[in-house]
Amino acid sequence: MVKVGIVGATGYTGAELLRILSRHPEIRVEMITSRAEAGRKVSELYPSLRHIAEQEFVAPDAEALRALDVVFFATPHGVAQAMMSEIAQGDTVVIDLSADFRIRDQEVWEHWYNQPHGAPNLIKKAVYGLPEVNRESLKSANLIACPGCYPTSIQLALKPLLERKLIETTGIIANAASGVTGAGRSASVATLFTEVNDSFKAYGVSGHRHLPEIKQGLADIAGESVDLTFVPHLVPMSRGILATVYVKLKDQTQNLQAIYESSYHNEAFVDVLPSGVQPETRSVKGSNVCRIGVSLTPNPEVVVVTAAIDNLCKGAAGQAVQCMNIRLGLSEQLGLELPALMP
Repeated sequence: MVKVGIVGATGYTGAELLRILSRHPEIRVEMITSRAEAGRKVSELYPSLRHIAEQEFVAPDAEALRALDVVFFATPHGVAQAMMSEIAQGDTVVIDLSADFRIRDQEVWEHWYNQPHGAPNLIKKAVYGLPEVNRESLKSANLIACPGCYPTSIQLALKPLLERKLIETTGIIANAASGVTGAGRSASVATLFTEVNDSFKAYGVSGHRHLPEIKQGLADIAGESVDLTFVPHLVPMSRGILATVYVKLKDQTQNLQAIYESSYHNEAFVDVLPSGVQPETRSVKGSNVCRIGVSLTPNPEVVVVTAAIDNLCKGAAGQAVQCMNIRLGLSEQLGLELPALMP
């Protein structure tokens, strides 16, 4: 059995990791850490995990974590950096779900996260954990930087078009709407029920921290810099993301439906919907699947691509487990076979 630890398991992403890993036949969760909740049973904080995760939270200890096979960091940005140098000394595979190692340019990271980077020597060692793009590199990575939820949906939406250089790389617009769990579990007036219920709003219009990550990933796929306007929105639902991306075609003769189906034909967790069908967030809730719809508009030069994911699963915990499976040489779908929750 693979021995696993989760650092920072008190948030929604940590709880989702526990839910998924509890059904993984090759995994045993040995350590669940939280400084604030040390000594408290996991099931007391998350009754949904009663009889599934009955361990107690313990304070994080680098030496104990280094003795495990895989360590997940489900922590706010800046936390993983503080312990990473100690843990990365051994053979432990570290999968970081925070933003600490996603951006390769240290200055860019420090600008957007407004603090010095705590482990700059490890930035180049990190492999960006989007399996549909970096599968081969993940097979030997000991530090995996899991993508953000918005970046996952937008990159998967555009990958087939950018790879084939079918679209203009300037003037791309991405509007993406997320459920409230995307803001984390910390108390905030902005995410109170009465603040978000019966409301829909844009935020981060002047600049969102996921923007440099998205542009970096799109440039990697395209092989050139990509100009993007990204506007996130908050939706009064618990979980889910719907990204709507607008692009301009270079070649209007291509069969875009066939291109998307061919591009993702062998991807277990990307589902290209039939022509004319649009994805819904409820069709991916609780699953590790990204569903994509591609549509022409009355303007034949403009294509709209929509992508739906569960921000806590394919946008975080599920993708992290997918990366782990690849790194350990396991079946990529192991522990992730559950269909979406309906209704």
